[in-house]
Amino acid sequence: MKLIPGLITGIQIRAFIITTLCILMIRSSVTMITVHFKCRGGLYPRSNVERFPVPDDKVSWSSEYKEYQPRNHTASSIRGQPWADPNIGEPGFNPQWNAMDGKVNRASYMGQYSIKDGYPLNPIGRTGITGRGVLGRWGPNHAADPVVTRWKRNDNGVIEKDKQNNKPILQCVVIKRRDTGEWALPGGMVDPGEKMSATAVREFQEEAMNSLVMTDDQKVPLVEKFKKFFSEGDEIYQGYIDDHRNTDNAWMESIAYNFHDNSGSTVGALKLHAGDDAVGVQWVDITPDINLYASHKNVVMLVYQKCLSHFSQSDS
Repeated sequence: MKLIPGLITGIQIRAFIITTLCILMIRSSVTMITVHFKCRGGLYPRSNVERFPVPDDKVSWSSEYKEYQPRNHTASSIRGQPWADPNIGEPGFNPQWNAMDGKVNRASYMGQYSIKDGYPLNPIGRTGITGRGVLGRWGPNHAADPVVTRWKRNDNGVIEKDKQNNKPILQCVVIKRRDTGEWALPGGMVDPGEKMSATAVREFQEEAMNSLVMTDDQKVPLVEKFKKFFSEGDEIYQGYIDDHRNTDNAWMESIAYNFHDNSGSTVGALKLHAGDDAVGVQWVDITPDINLYASHKNVVMLVYQKCLSHFSQSDS
């Protein structure tokens, strides 16, 4: 059938709809997590401290919960660490909540959080435990997570497609965490004064490329090779992370960036080496049943939708 010039095809309309939905998903991702699950119930990580039970309908601070009596826990291992806050009330510690506090960002991606009796309150709600646990900062603890992706290809370089839905198979790099043994994005904490995007790149190099053991001579060609690739990332998510370490007074938040190797010839062709806090690293297929640490699955699925949208447009 001959197309009339200027006539919008069904394929173009479909691509437009997919793109629009993807953009809306990304823009609304800051409010994607409205209730946390992984930081409720059971023992707090690396401790024998039991969380106080918090039913779904009692998570919100606006819900009355007179019986709520959580235990207080701040790990002794973080006290005095250069990357950790002092205890609230200690002389000389006067944090500026909901703002930049020197080089430490105490503002939340979730908006203004409440302060009760001098302590910041988790913006999502109760977790069954107070204190900081093993987190360094009171209030938001900011991390950056790189989602490095490529299309899965066969030995001939042809993109493989899912046999059930005929969609191209997208892969991402994940690392196996040393502390929990779970597979996760290779991200980490933002150093004071550090740009979020720089953190994402640094963490990927440390955990997925083992750059910490490289000599300067080994790092130079690597940095040059990936300089352009890591300068073209798309911010895909910023907001709360449902992390096992969260407490009523300290919680994880993250910015996630997608770095996509469309041709598979840059990072996609690189031999990965686990390093720093990672004990394993691999490329995995992104599927609806992918199981990842904290809220990383939610982030990865946003990337999946974005990449499929771009693929559909280029394919049309």
